[in-house]
Amino acid sequence: MFDLVIQNGNIVGLNKIFKGSIYIKDGKISAITVENLDIDSKETIDATGKFIFPGGIDCHAHLNDPGYNWREDFVHGSKAASAGGITTIIDMPLQNEPALTNKEIFETKEEYLKNKSVVDYAFWGGLVDNNLEDLKGLYEAGAVALKAFIGPVSPDYSSVHMGIVREAMKIAAPLDLLLGFHCEDYSIIKTNEKIALENGRLTRKDFLNSRPVIAEQLATRNIIDLARETGARVHICHVSHPAVAEEIKKAQREGINITGETCSHYLLFTEDDVIEKGTIYKCAPPLRKKDEMEELWNYVIDGTISCIASDHSPCALEEKSEERHNVFGAWGGISGIQSTFQIMFNEIVHKRNLCPTLLTKTLSYGPAKAFGLYPLKGLLEPGSDGDLVIVDPEKEWEITPESLFYKNQISAFVGQKGKGLPIITIVRGKIVYKEGKIEVEPGYGKLFKDIRD
Repeated sequence: MFDLVIQNGNIVGLNKIFKGSIYIKDGKISAITVENLDIDSKETIDATGKFIFPGGIDCHAHLNDPGYNWREDFVHGSKAASAGGITTIIDMPLQNEPALTNKEIFETKEEYLKNKSVVDYAFWGGLVDNNLEDLKGLYEAGAVALKAFIGPVSPDYSSVHMGIVREAMKIAAPLDLLLGFHCEDYSIIKTNEKIALENGRLTRKDFLNSRPVIAEQLATRNIIDLARETGARVHICHVSHPAVAEEIKKAQREGINITGETCSHYLLFTEDDVIEKGTIYKCAPPLRKKDEMEELWNYVIDGTISCIASDHSPCALEEKSEERHNVFGAWGGISGIQSTFQIMFNEIVHKRNLCPTLLTKTLSYGPAKAFGLYPLKGLLEPGSDGDLVIVDPEKEWEITPESLFYKNQISAFVGQKGKGLPIITIVRGKIVYKEGKIEVEPGYGKLFKDIRD
């Protein structure tokens, strides 16, 4: 007897979509068939007319737990993820207290969060300016990647220069440990900010001008050069501009082991949103021009950018206040872990008439491959975890504050409308979210550790 059977759905793979049924037992996919089998199951879902995707993997999220819990915590953030079709969260190491920069902190965070998530999760470790000797320990503890900032960062963390990056790559390369980078050149941004503040240039356009694309390009090129030298495996986080994606594409053609990630906000919003609507749209790297946003899509479609993440970076409403903090001091981050799947479904399927397989590639398979979660996660295959999301392709939606499970129900995506909504999210064969309701208690979600030898 199976624990769960999902029948008659349109199963979305990497390169094809077919009508079929999925059979789950003991948390794993046991079989996938094109015809319904007359086999008993404890629970059956009829997915006629619906799409069945592998569960989404958000490879870039800041849930601020433990430490900055007034912004978000794992209970709220994981519930939001489940409502958004995300079955695995890869949580960032900063905006934690303390930041996750050694094995002992990893183990403390592991224990602290063991009863707080409704979906599965993994941890990024941190690469900062004084923890080279801790990197192997983070790998051994189970970090699926290490995150470093080339550009400026919040006070609980530290930026790194290329000397540290080079040494970190030498350590990481023989371990096949992924190093991820926020690529913006520190000196360009800090110089531009200093000049703007000293001259009282405090408009939204001044903020955008302080973080030019050349800063993102230079940092990315430096990472590529060092990856070429050391053989390290690298990941460029939240690519905002097609010129940066082109640098990644050239490196991939050369054979450098590099992956690229962008976020739903870079594929939907533009700098005009910042200028016209304010700091609710402020993020780093910043939003770019409309024609640049459109060109960035080409690199998602051709596979250069293999991951679409949320960079979920929540805050309290007053932290976004331009009047209180000015545009430079206002919090820079966009909450999006709940909305990424529906936003991208609407954009890809309904607005751009692209194949839904692109969602599987960028929201599931790409992150799973990059972060060592495949083959347990990332595709619907026999033997894989029973992680999947059922999407009603015609269900209309509008994002409202009340619809968000976040601790702070604010987001740049509030007001967006579209079609195609996750209605059921399943983690290891158990329904965790169904049509507006969380179906499990916090603690069901498990920590995933790097399984490579």
